[in-house]
Amino acid sequence: MARIRQVDVLDVRFPTSLQRDGSDAMNADGDHSAAYVMLHTDDPDLTGFGLTFTIGRGTDLCVAAAQQLADPLVGLDVDDLLPGGLGAAYRRIVGDSQMRWLGPEKGVVALATAAVMNALWDLAARRAGKPLWRLLCDMPPAELVAACDFRYLSDVLTPAAAVEMLHRLEPTREQRVAELRRDGYPAYTSGPGWLGYSDDKLRRLCREAVAGGWHAIKLKVGANLDDDLRRCAIARVELGPTGTLMIDANQVWDVEQAIDWVRALRRFEPIWIEEPTSPDDVVGHAAIRRAVAPVGVATGEHAHNRVMFKQFLQLQAMDFCQIDSCRIASVNELVPVLLMAAKHGVPVCPHAGGVGLCEYVQHLSIFDYVCVSGAMDGRMIEYIDHLHNHFTDPVVVGNGRYQVPTNPGYGVHIREESLARYVFPDGGYWRAPSELPAEPAAVGYETNG
Repeated sequence: MARIRQVDVLDVRFPTSLQRDGSDAMNADGDHSAAYVMLHTDDPDLTGFGLTFTIGRGTDLCVAAAQQLADPLVGLDVDDLLPGGLGAAYRRIVGDSQMRWLGPEKGVVALATAAVMNALWDLAARRAGKPLWRLLCDMPPAELVAACDFRYLSDVLTPAAAVEMLHRLEPTREQRVAELRRDGYPAYTSGPGWLGYSDDKLRRLCREAVAGGWHAIKLKVGANLDDDLRRCAIARVELGPTGTLMIDANQVWDVEQAIDWVRALRRFEPIWIEEPTSPDDVVGHAAIRRAVAPVGVATGEHAHNRVMFKQFLQLQAMDFCQIDSCRIASVNELVPVLLMAAKHGVPVCPHAGGVGLCEYVQHLSIFDYVCVSGAMDGRMIEYIDHLHNHFTDPVVVGNGRYQVPTNPGYGVHIREESLARYVFPDGGYWRAPSELPAEPAAVGYETNG
């Protein structure tokens, strides 16, 4: 028997702003960061690791909230939690009567809940000796659905219907697992397209990406139309006429401005415009979608709970569903979103990059393909080529495809030496940033691992 004996939550920040990695029209100088949760047990070989992604200042608020939410887990028997008890653990966390008024399904508390629940799912997968995607695939559908949150979704999807959907593809699951192990999961890269990069750097990185087997690249847009026209032209030349281009405005426009701007960029044939306006404006996204077709609308990375996704799907406001592994409350909310997207025929293309998001979402996309949608058309996982070297189990990517992870867990165990250097404010880098040069963020396009 193992019990959770201690919870540690750390503020980890990487100085990505120094090279403008991660820069976009809304966030010009973020330091990619994380509120990092460690659930220690009586078994020295069993710890659960989880995080939520942030971009610098304010990470301490997520850390404080995650500590508050996770502390009541101390003393609990791991076997009572995992895996069937994860629904009860989730309800205990999101149902805290004195935390609910802070907004447990949005904002800082939602991010903190994701970090804690991600750590619990990691603990479950490690205890089972399986990667998270395999744990989810092996759970009986009724047990997995019981762990998930279907409140406020019954007008679109009931738990009984969810169980039926998961049973439907059971006979052919292993065929799709074998296919993914052979071919990998399709990906696109956002690495070349940060808004703060020069034209020369954009051209060079696009060229390197194409040479490394990438056929789909995303650019940040939205600060200056003339700049966007020039940058999209560069990317289209480097991709060639058959390459896939996406553009991402990071919420910076009003609705009419978005329509005008995307129409101006439509000549470069992007397949989607991502987050063209406020992430809460479902009606606005629907209006933009109608006006800019055939360019699709991609959104969801800032949707703060499953109910927002329900509305985007109901109102036909998205062409591509972009779940985020840290924005809503972990697997317990993400599985219902995957099921709703499949029911509406909307492909899921997760938001990734940042700190640990690529490591996370590969598991979710694999589960979606194997157990939920059974389809690959229009589906890709985002990939950004930095910070993976700080994890003990980094993603492995080759020729524009994610390789299936094999190690137990959810994949975000940060290396001890990285913690020693980048924990804020006492890590070695942050104690004397002027004396310790920041290590390069990018680690290459062809493979990571």
